[in-house]
Amino acid sequence: MRVACWGLIFLLLTAFGWHLAQSSASSQIDAIFANIDTKSPGAAVLVVQDGHPVVEQGYGVTDLRTFHKIDAHTNFRLASVTKQFTAMAIMLLVHDGKLRYQEKLTEVFPEFPAYGKTISIRNLLNHTSGLPDYEDLMARQYGNMPDDKIPQIHDAGVLALLEKETAGKFPAGSKWAYSNSGYCVLAMVVERVSGVPFGDFLRDRILTPLQMANTIAYEKGKNEVVNRAYGHTKESDGWHETDQSSTSATLGDGGVYTSLTDMARWDAALREQTLLNEKEMQPALVAVQPTSTPAEENGHSVSYGFGWFLDPYKGHTRMWHYGETVGFRTSIQRFRGDNLTVVVLCNRADLQAPELALKVAELFLGK
Repeated sequence: MRVACWGLIFLLLTAFGWHLAQSSASSQIDAIFANIDTKSPGAAVLVVQDGHPVVEQGYGVTDLRTFHKIDAHTNFRLASVTKQFTAMAIMLLVHDGKLRYQEKLTEVFPEFPAYGKTISIRNLLNHTSGLPDYEDLMARQYGNMPDDKIPQIHDAGVLALLEKETAGKFPAGSKWAYSNSGYCVLAMVVERVSGVPFGDFLRDRILTPLQMANTIAYEKGKNEVVNRAYGHTKESDGWHETDQSSTSATLGDGGVYTSLTDMARWDAALREQTLLNEKEMQPALVAVQPTSTPAEENGHSVSYGFGWFLDPYKGHTRMWHYGETVGFRTSIQRFRGDNLTVVVLCNRADLQAPELALKVAELFLGK
């Protein structure tokens, strides 16, 4: 009886200690986001530790019309954090035996110009395709026209622009250059190979199986974002809603909207290998090695797999990504060796989501 009593006391003390630790961490996270007032666009932060969401906190409001508070169910545009979903869609087609990583662009799209004969699916996934930047091609087409006067481009439009070109920026595989064009093309690969629209493939093969019920690839006129956060930019005269631009309608490179609740489910699927087993997931976690020039971005070395940056942080193994688009800043930081994931989603352009996520992560790393 005495042993059972001491066991109960130990469990109670452990639970009390964990509650205190969680409360302390929440207070420290509040301090990190203290500059967001209750009437401004803001952010949402998720912390998953040892497989359990321990923090799901919102700061600020979804928009300046309704002033709805941001919470765990608020849906943000992920921007380039979308790329891991696009990569997973491609990997599922490989799993199905319908696609090969070494398959060339012209094998999927026979109508694509000859320069696509050397560009593989793997090159598209790891940003070594050398495809021209579609935003540069749009700038060449529209000149100095104001962005709000330029028609929104879709993934099919990106592919059409690339099909008018006769050469890439460099030989495929020789260099690394972050490519939104490549991920728009990957969305079209999914459509061509699967026979269904990209957004429907995501829903049927990823989102529904993982019960990510409120996550969508947003297509105006086809679906709606529930509990939607709108993007904002702060100007000299105050906040302006800057939610859409001429490039906001592409899906493969940045069109997914999701919430903290659903990102916790996505993280669980990656951890538990729900969609792909460890061997099938491994190609996404191998850093590309270009043949002529080491992978770099803005003078810093880059480790990149399929939809994930892979460089460590202060000795901790990490797979991560960031997203930036008009009015939104996002980041996911997964420290697999520490069983820790941090997600920060912002609906304002003045916050640095990766830096904020790392500040939060440092509260938990090694504990």
